[in-house]
Amino acid sequence: MLHQKNRVYALALGISLALVLLGIVIPGPFQMGTDALRQAITTNFGWFYLLLVTGILLFCLFLIVSPIGQIRLGNPNSQTEHSTTSWIAMMFSAGMGIGLVFYGAAEPLSHYASSTPSAPAGSQEALADAFRFTFFHWGIHAWAVYALIGLALAYFGFRKQEKYLLSVTFKPLLGEGSEGWMGQVIDTLTVVATVIGVATTLGFGAAQINGGLSFLFGIPNNLLVQTVIIIITTALFILSALSGLGKGVKILSNTNLILAIGLLVLAILLGPTVQIFDTLTDSIGNYIQQFFRMSFRSAAFDETKRDWINTWTIFYWAWWISWSPFVGVFIARISKGRTIREFLTVVLLIPTLLSFLWFSTFGTLSTAVQASGNDLTGFATEEVLFATFSHYPLGVVLSIVALILISTFFITSADSATYVLAMLSENGRLNPSNRKKVIWGVLLAVIAIVLLFSGGLDALQNTLIIVALPFSFVIIVMMVSLLKELYHEKDEMGLSISPDRYPKKNQPFKSYED
Repeated sequence: MLHQKNRVYALALGISLALVLLGIVIPGPFQMGTDALRQAITTNFGWFYLLLVTGILLFCLFLIVSPIGQIRLGNPNSQTEHSTTSWIAMMFSAGMGIGLVFYGAAEPLSHYASSTPSAPAGSQEALADAFRFTFFHWGIHAWAVYALIGLALAYFGFRKQEKYLLSVTFKPLLGEGSEGWMGQVIDTLTVVATVIGVATTLGFGAAQINGGLSFLFGIPNNLLVQTVIIIITTALFILSALSGLGKGVKILSNTNLILAIGLLVLAILLGPTVQIFDTLTDSIGNYIQQFFRMSFRSAAFDETKRDWINTWTIFYWAWWISWSPFVGVFIARISKGRTIREFLTVVLLIPTLLSFLWFSTFGTLSTAVQASGNDLTGFATEEVLFATFSHYPLGVVLSIVALILISTFFITSADSATYVLAMLSENGRLNPSNRKKVIWGVLLAVIAIVLLFSGGLDALQNTLIIVALPFSFVIIVMMVSLLKELYHEKDEMGLSISPDRYPKKNQPFKSYED
């Protein structure tokens, strides 16, 4: 019989390859089938996703303010492995880096000029909605999903000294049963979701790099160029993965942060600076004011708005859930020594605030060009950013910096995924073998290339959204299990929100008389 870790590896590999084979052999029917299933899920379970993601956020906020927040992810005297800046850079690069560059200018533009949430396209109300909903989709809700999975893994891994597997987080409920067939299903689901997610990202990322090269330098935008891009970046991210977390991923992530801040500062200075900060300020106000309305908006009383919610909000919530195993495992791996309060506060707030500034900047650039009479809606999503820059001073410089940033984010995401897949394939081993990293790196590249040629990337992306539904029930049980264990530890440690010392009657504490 296969050992458990080999069984999970073999099962995950088999399922992933079977899905890829469907994308190669019958790309048309496979896409039609997954489209129909995805549509059915978003229509019938949209309310469930809205309640779940908001519930996860409230769960995280509760842990921050409760005495449980004092518990450290590791031994009581554990030291952090990475500086706070590197920690934030790595989580940001793995979590959303390439997505921000891909959608930074395109999503606010779409909500303003094409696919509006409710107001007429091109109106001032649509412009305000564009930023409010973009903040909503990329803000604290998304990071709450990542934070929950990351916290559960880091808590059981570093605090309880268990394996770094999702199945382990169910031990308080299942005991040794978490190592049986149920645990294997959970771990297999984690690996499959990661493989599909990263393979599709490699494909779409290559398309955006190709789109930028084509727009800037006239390089052909075709499958051959995209294949070359994937091969080059694969070689780079495998080299980075082989050098380990402390070198490759950290160096690349810090580089990403420097490049991203550099691009952001340049865009703010060269663009409509005052308008960018006005948009940021006003949109934060709108976001806070409409926070709960957006969180529970299911269009029960206006079916005409439901298609937009399915296409955007429900899609994003399913996307973040399906990506959470990979990002959660990676965030957990780099978070040893943080307290639960510090971990959750930073993971929820810092990337959210950076995302707000990012979308305010690049969204203002694109919508301002659109409002001035230059139509950007005809460009493909991967070309919108470069088309936007062409209307500003030093546009070519901005585009080149953006292209480099996309490439480094691209490499970092794949690098992180290779590391995580190798970890999961070796039964949650903290420092997996280089052999497994290389195998997964090559496999991800081959899958992405094959699907680009067969046209099966969209179908595989649909599959990832479909996988999010069963995984969402895994998340619910995980929350119950985590809370049970946290409360057990809280009682054992005697943690309390009430003060330990009270002044005696008529003897108040006075600093000036002590």
